[in-house]
Amino acid sequence: MGSDPGDRDDPAALRARLDRLSSELKGRATPPPAPGPKREAKPDGAGSAMSLGLRAGSEFVSAVIVGLGIGWVLDRALGTNPAFLIVFFMLGVAAAVWNVIRLTSPKAASSNRNSPLSRTDSPDKDVRRSASGAGRDASLGGRGAADEADDDED
Repeated sequence: MGSDPGDRDDPAALRARLDRLSSELKGRATPPPAPGPKREAKPDGAGSAMSLGLRAGSEFVSAVIVGLGIGWVLDRALGTNPAFLIVFFMLGVAAAVWNVIRLTSPKAASSNRNSPLSRTDSPDKDVRRSASGAGRDASLGGRGAADEADDDED
């Protein structure tokens, strides 16, 4: 670079060049980017529906292929040509349909329910509301609470 070619073998000159280059690199180094807000996937979005559909399809196909494979291996091993192939194909289709139904059905025990109506440990579950019920009866224009329940049956 601008120095004598004989200086390249000198360890002191190499160390000086290395120190000069490392100080230049430290001056040029850019700070790491600040972490931005993370984008969370929406559970109701199109991506979620697409992944559910792809998973259901792949589980269906894989269950049928596994059933066919087991039937084919049993037919080869026992010498019964299409018998086990047909039986295990049907079992594979049944297992595939069962897996897809199980995958796409709503879960009964969801832990993320936050509605006050879905909680079993509601603090006012067994409390009678007599004072607020009297005010509600007056606002109904003389009709009682029993008359209000009959309105739904028409």
